[in-house]
Amino acid sequence: MASDIMELVAALGYEKVHVAGHDMGANVAYAFAANYPEKVKKLILLDTPPPDENMYRLPMLPVGAPVYPWWVAFNQVSDLPAQLLEGRFGLLLDHLLDNLLVSQEAINAFDRSVYIQHYNDKKSIRASNAWYQAFGQDIADQKRYSKIKHVTKGIASPASSGILEFFLTGHVFEYEMKQIEGSGHFIQEEKPEETAKAILDFLN
Repeated sequence: MASDIMELVAALGYEKVHVAGHDMGANVAYAFAANYPEKVKKLILLDTPPPDENMYRLPMLPVGAPVYPWWVAFNQVSDLPAQLLEGRFGLLLDHLLDNLLVSQEAINAFDRSVYIQHYNDKKSIRASNAWYQAFGQDIADQKRYSKIKHVTKGIASPASSGILEFFLTGHVFEYEMKQIEGSGHFIQEEKPEETAKAILDFLN
């Protein structure tokens, strides 16, 4: 995916770019900066650190936390998720959004219907789960990456701020953090103005 972004940057004729990504996109943005450092001005990671070996320590069972990422393990299973969820993807989507949003109205019924329309068949579910099934390779790749030299910004919800900063401490030379208060995982949807301002302030 990072090489796809590199081809896009080249096709658009840019010498250097700022690159930002949220959740899975943060992994792509990080991989882009690691593999094409000469093309990057600044790096922004939103709410989720790229996968490293600490992912193997995430609790997949309830241990007292309000949310535990059981779906990370579920999506690693081949074929079964698609068989279970085809035509019923809304059950999973509603569960995740209901638990990961602070402001439920930020992703409304119409928004959810759009997601469901595009993820309700086996091929789409299998394709989206392939992101998760690539984590092992992502973790192996990351071991050969040099520490990021670009100035980096982490922007996160209160629930994710600590884990994102922990990642940045070990993988980036120079970084700053911004916590978006009153938000869950989907900070762009829940706090769009605050998130945009944090990005613009960083980019000057």
